[in-house]
Amino acid sequence: MPRWFNTAGPCVPADHYMLPATARLPELRPLIEQKKYFVVHAPRQVGKTTALLTLAWELTAEGRYTALLVSMESGSPFSDDVGAAEDAILDGWRAAAERWLPSDLAPPPWPEAPVGRRVGRALQAWAMASRRPLVLFLDEIDALRDRTLASVLRQLREGYPGRPDAFPWSLALIGLRDVRDYRIATGDRAHAGTASPFNILARSLTMRNFTRDEVAELYAQHTADTGQAFTPEAVDRVFALTQGQPWLVNALAAVVVDELATDPSAAVSPADVDRAREILVQRQETHLDSLAERLREPRVRAILEPMLAGGTPAVLPPDDIRFVLDLGLLRMSETGGIEVANPIYREIIARDLAASPRASLPSIHPSWLRPDGRLDPERLLDAFLAFWRRHGEPLLRTAPYHEIAPHLVLLAFLERVANGGGTIEREYAIGRGRMDLCLRYGPDTVAIELKVWRDGRPDPIVEGLEQIDRYLAGLGLLYGWLVIFDQREGQPPLPERTAALRRTTASGRDVVVIRA
Repeated sequence: MPRWFNTAGPCVPADHYMLPATARLPELRPLIEQKKYFVVHAPRQVGKTTALLTLAWELTAEGRYTALLVSMESGSPFSDDVGAAEDAILDGWRAAAERWLPSDLAPPPWPEAPVGRRVGRALQAWAMASRRPLVLFLDEIDALRDRTLASVLRQLREGYPGRPDAFPWSLALIGLRDVRDYRIATGDRAHAGTASPFNILARSLTMRNFTRDEVAELYAQHTADTGQAFTPEAVDRVFALTQGQPWLVNALAAVVVDELATDPSAAVSPADVDRAREILVQRQETHLDSLAERLREPRVRAILEPMLAGGTPAVLPPDDIRFVLDLGLLRMSETGGIEVANPIYREIIARDLAASPRASLPSIHPSWLRPDGRLDPERLLDAFLAFWRRHGEPLLRTAPYHEIAPHLVLLAFLERVANGGGTIEREYAIGRGRMDLCLRYGPDTVAIELKVWRDGRPDPIVEGLEQIDRYLAGLGLLYGWLVIFDQREGQPPLPERTAALRRTTASGRDVVVIRA
């Protein structure tokens, strides 16, 4: 049977290319042997469910434990109806036991119990009836919220002293967030200074991304099955774009081998990977769309908005920082600062935030193209200046992040340009003082640096020219744009203050300075 790269649901060894399921969580077995309760938290679609499902199957097959992964997600519609949530959860647990456990290890009938005690009493009855120590992995725990989550956590905490004879031997909470964030989900803001609303946990574990060698190992399975190789340069490109994020690693490969390089005799190249990246970004499938939905959350916006502008966020609560890191949208850089987790997410963030201005764009004739179809930078400049003078002011009001509204409107304009056959690369980070854009259209490239002039600050043109000089040098270009958005109070209307002038950098590169 052929195997494929999996992008939906847990991996199945017979169907999917996959790395050893528990290799990235070597601490699990020792914790279980020591009767510990613990958390496994990581962003969506990095392999949590696959790893714990596999481990539960292995532990049961070895004959020492009754081990099962069960889902809490069926209780999510009932955030304020604890009884309905408990009934839905326990019904799902029984279905999972019927699917995965031998009949002689199935749980007993759930005992009658009052609302708010049913989960705890069910676990007690199961542990007491099981002829082996009971090990449970509660997946999607953070699908629960408010009273329901608080009730489940309380029942687990109250039952914990009865282990292992009258409560599970070992238990894991599996989800997106660390347990520290549960107090917000339960509405327990009164104890925001405490470490956890669930203080029986021994460890809080997370799952790392793939290493570059693990990406190569995964892709080598496809080569072994089909004969189609991924060149080392293609593997390097995948790792650079994804930083090893498992869903992205699989999704890029799936697009390449299923849609682009469908001839197994042709090795996969970096160019194939770049084409797959563009397809993924354009489609914005469920994994990417679910990340984009988070951009409007205040805790996410408080970090991303100044980051996109190249500034520095205000002092943020540690819980907010942990929250955005747990989402997988951002990560801690090697130098200790926060940055977007990988280049593909960086593109998704910018594209999603520019969606409203992009949808509001008027019809624009592609006057920036020469008769031979190539990009004419001078015509592009004229087209942008005309567009900005006429449409900039009303479009600024459509941007979801006010602080970077000009950046998003310019991005929307450039995406309209790129839709004819080009690509846009975006670079931004905390403290850089700018956003860098690179428009590639066939053989032609325009590098653009965006800066903001705010009240109380000097004209950024000197710093901007130095920065774009370095940016152009890194790209091997002799021409680019420096766009300065003047956001000081009391400025003339956009049509009156928009202008372009030519400057030469210290190393002799030609730069168009656009004041907008």
